Amino acid sequence: MIKKFINLEWKSFIRSAAFKQNLAFKILMIFGAIYMLAVLGGLGFGSYFIIEELELGEPIRVVNQYLIYYFFFDLAMRYMLQKMPVTNIKPLLYLPITRSNIVKYALGKTSISFFNIAHAFFFIPFSIVLLVKGDAAFINVLGWHLAMICITYTINYLNVFMNNMDSVFYPVIGLIAASGILQYYGIFDITNYSAPVFDFFYDNAFGFIIPLALAISSAYFAFNYFKNQLYLDAGLKTEVKEASTEDLSFLDRFGKVSTYLKNDIKLIKRNKRARTTFLVGFLFVFYGFFFMNEIYDSINGMKVFAGLFCTGGFLFMFGGLVPSWDSSYYKLMMSQNIPYRDFLLSKWWLMIVSTVVSTLLCTLYLYFGWDWWFAMIAGAIYNIGFNSSVVLLGGAYVKTPIDLMSSKKAFGDSKAFNAKTLLLVIPKLFLPVLIYYAFALTINESAGFIAIAVTGVLGLLFRNKIFDLIERVYKKEKYDTIAAYAQKD
Repeated sequence: MIKKFINLEWKSFIRSAAFKQNLAFKILMIFGAIYMLAVLGGLGFGSYFIIEELELGEPIRVVNQYLIYYFFFDLAMRYMLQKMPVTNIKPLLYLPITRSNIVKYALGKTSISFFNIAHAFFFIPFSIVLLVKGDAAFINVLGWHLAMICITYTINYLNVFMNNMDSVFYPVIGLIAASGILQYYGIFDITNYSAPVFDFFYDNAFGFIIPLALAISSAYFAFNYFKNQLYLDAGLKTEVKEASTEDLSFLDRFGKVSTYLKNDIKLIKRNKRARTTFLVGFLFVFYGFFFMNEIYDSINGMKVFAGLFCTGGFLFMFGGLVPSWDSSYYKLMMSQNIPYRDFLLSKWWLMIVSTVVSTLLCTLYLYFGWDWWFAMIAGAIYNIGFNSSVVLLGGAYVKTPIDLMSSKKAFGDSKAFNAKTLLLVIPKLFLPVLIYYAFALTINESAGFIAIAVTGVLGLLFRNKIFDLIERVYKKEKYDTIAAYAQKD
């Protein structure tokens, strides 16, 4: 039976209408996966020696101290990137195959996914080095290793249940992120409470039985959860909810543009994928913390990158998929002879408001110095005046239909990447860095930030001219876009 399932998956892949695009993208993904596995393998072999060289303490204890962040980061990545096993099982419901076999196969796919296999490239090498270089007993290392694998699979099956539980996922991730910040500044150290738990699995050889029981239980409940919902008419049942209305009349001041603004706001509030994109975009506010490292102290250009991403996270995440958010009814819109200018202006205003809000949130970087604040302000003005238009221009070439009812995650699809969209990365990210260095090296750092801001102001002054160009491009690509949105993979 498994052989039949694999055969069906292979036929689905090679017969896809977007086979060539998917093939190229999957090859690129394979290289990316190999790189990630190499990094994890290197960390697995090198962590022991790095910890010893820095004299941080006993390697196993140091690793156990930070495993809480390791596993929560894994959960966050799974939630945003890992596809759920229900994606391709609907056609199987018409065939003489038992529901149990379908669910076993679907869950089995998640069990051997990259998100589970990748962990082995860290834990196996680290365990081997512990045995070879350390004085650890084999039974203790084996018990600890099995416990880590069981926790990994517990997270895998928990992710199945949490796929539609935004109200649980985001507060938990926010709590862990806050704990990391509090620990960084020495206010509260969550590892004082989590480290003993992981130490227990190392000190007690048979302690892995606890996470093993959790993994088996989560797998059992996941199996029954999907099996009980695996019916042809399960998705046809009408869900009864109390009707609610939203007063968005304050947007009427924008005229015709307000209609599209209201649609986009409702989309973000009601649809999981749009809502996830919205939240992830604003999480970029904390992106600057990655550059507060001694490695980047001498590279001032990194502050420019931080300013662009911290203030423009939503602009890049949501705006990068315009007009694909409207792909399900794009053909209908175009048949109504809707002015492109109004449609594009609605997206533009949404990105501008979000950038202003992100900039206000970035006020926290004042704590780290005026240079960081200037970088945020310069990045915000550049995003508002220049990048907002460039992102909309790139949208004309992103012919990726978005199925708002699918389980695909916030980061888009393979067809969103092509030569034209990649070329537009240059003015969005690299041009401001070049502008910065052109003035920072010849005058001073402040002049570099001012030059970036002036470029953004010029973009605002010439916005109407730029929009004329964008509108012509959208009209030129109109029928190709409609054809692409009508194409099913």
